Amino acid sequence: MEQLRKAIETQAIGIGSDIVKVDMFLNHRIDTGLLFAMGRAWAEEFREEKPDLVLTVEASGIAMAAAAAHELGDIPVVFAKKNPAVTNTGEMVEAPVYSFTHKKQNMICVDRKYLPEGSRVLIIDDFLADGEAVRGMMSLCDQRMAKVVGVGIAVEKGFQPGGKQLREMGIHLKSLAIVDGIEDGKIRLREEN
Repeated sequence: MEQLRKAIETQAIGIGSDIVKVDMFLNHRIDTGLLFAMGRAWAEEFREEKPDLVLTVEASGIAMAAAAAHELGDIPVVFAKKNPAVTNTGEMVEAPVYSFTHKKQNMICVDRKYLPEGSRVLIIDDFLADGEAVRGMMSLCDQRMAKVVGVGIAVEKGFQPGGKQLREMGIHLKSLAIVDGIEDGKIRLREEN
């Protein structure tokens, strides 16, 4: 997606050999024009899959998931919580997820009633590195016998195994930008995918 590529090329910062810092336009401060363009791109990609809802993980994926859900006909957004709240009185489904960015394990959870059995689920997230978050959300869907109809990612780190593994599993994956590497702080993007 050209608009996202341009934002990465002009604003993102490469840290070390594996961190792509995009908080200035994607997940701390949000460029709303870019956000809604991303939602349209995912809707165009996944509309024929007829998702019933969009699933993401708090907090960075919520705005992107909402933009995609709106473009898909205002379907609901469900976000997996990283820490159960005292207000969660329903029966939860849970899955462990290791955060590459925060270097810690989280137990993500969703109230069963918000992830109905048999629903068609589109997963949206900001980053794909090792695939832990996506596999955790897929586990939540499996526990509820819900079908994952696709995965939309803003930025995939193509030099890490998550995207390759999901594609080998036959998952319909659409990454709007793929980073092939970081060298001396310079982010190298893959040609349009």
